[in-house]
Amino acid sequence: MTDYIYAQNGNAVGFIRGRYVHAMNGRAVGQLNGTHVYKLSGAYVGELDDNMIVDKRMGNLGNIGNPGNPGNPGSPGNPGNRGNRGYRGYRDVSVELFA
Repeated sequence: MTDYIYAQNGNAVGFIRGRYVHAMNGRAVGQLNGTHVYKLSGAYVGELDDNMIVDKRMGNLGNIGNPGNPGNPGSPGNPGNRGNRGYRGYRDVSVELFA
């Protein structure tokens, strides 16, 4: 089963394979360290919560470095829109990873 990442508006914007985050076309764009989400370059973006990447105002957790390119696993298909989810006052920062 594929774990999708959604924007606040409910559209799937990416998916997770192992510890990597991929755009819907399969291009690697980020990496995970627990719930912390980083760009593939290593820069901190935000926190993974309820299949969204949000700014929980934790500050900048630094740079974990570039792990190299994990490759392209291909597109898993689009699961459709899950509906708009405002997230308890946290800002959706998925655009910073998928832009």
